[in-house]
Amino acid sequence: MPLQIVRNDITKMKVDAIVNAANTSLLGGGGVDGCIHRAAGPSLLTECKMLGGCETGSAKITGAGNLPCKHVIHAVGPRWLGGGHGEREQLISCYRTSLALAGDKECETVAFPLFSSGIYGYPKDKALRIAIDTISEFLLDNDMTVYIVIFDKTAYQISEKLFADITEYIDDNYVNEHTGTCPNRLCRNDRMYEEDIIYRANIEVAIDDDTDDLIPVCASAAKAEYKSNKDSLEYILKQIDESFSEMLLRKIDECGITDAECYKKANIDRKLFSKIRSDKLYKPSKPTVIAFAIALKLSLEETKDMLMKAGFALSHSNKFDIIIEYFIENENYNVFEINEALFAFDQSLLGA
Repeated sequence: MPLQIVRNDITKMKVDAIVNAANTSLLGGGGVDGCIHRAAGPSLLTECKMLGGCETGSAKITGAGNLPCKHVIHAVGPRWLGGGHGEREQLISCYRTSLALAGDKECETVAFPLFSSGIYGYPKDKALRIAIDTISEFLLDNDMTVYIVIFDKTAYQISEKLFADITEYIDDNYVNEHTGTCPNRLCRNDRMYEEDIIYRANIEVAIDDDTDDLIPVCASAAKAEYKSNKDSLEYILKQIDESFSEMLLRKIDECGITDAECYKKANIDRKLFSKIRSDKLYKPSKPTVIAFAIALKLSLEETKDMLMKAGFALSHSNKFDIIIEYFIENENYNVFEINEALFAFDQSLLGA
């Protein structure tokens, strides 16, 4: 997917460029800066000495020395002085300038740390929001895969209110999958299948109090038709609904957006979208289905319908599913914000 949040050591990222959280001298320092210089070897410092430093909010590019990438982009983030000294604008400029330099070098993959969120004191949740917003804005008009690299969980934080709201929503909706109690007595696949067959055949039924079975109570001819329909492979095959791919393309047309707008808002790679468009029986992953539902701003019921067409469902025994429900019910369809929350709760991210 175009924007990914990963937990890793940025010096080990095999990408076209990594971005260094540098200081104005560009001569190395502590934290991420020191780690990158140590891993790159002395040749990186030699190149940096020739650059003449760098202003806060700007960036410069060098080779990568011994690192597994091609380039190192050195960006200087602002120190947090309370938020009233242009820190936000400078931080946004760090990301924009770095992305522009990567684009100039025709980089296809770039890895960023979270600028200024360490010893420079920028509040972690605010630093993360700026990173996500600035990078996602860039990706709407550019084809590039960008990683936000988190070394450990202490370096990552979403807003306290959002975290608390999601935690409360999970607590209110989580169903222990081992309770043995089904919240819906029609949840079994066979029961749902029988009910669908009966509905389509327009057969009057009753429910057996002892076995909970569906019993046709209409004429014998109708009973025979029910039995024949249920057992007929030909009949079953005729009930096949539109596929996930067909529903996706139909919804894109109904929403009046372009294919590119859809897959970019879904955080989906263009090549994957092409596969889905060309194969009406394409079998996507569950996060991919949900990513498209988010991009199309589908309601919860429409999202469940799209999932069903791909062979999936939402469950209250799954925290990932509950978090998705939370965002849909609150009409927040920003896939990048959703991924922030999913990462904070150690869940799979949306996209390819």
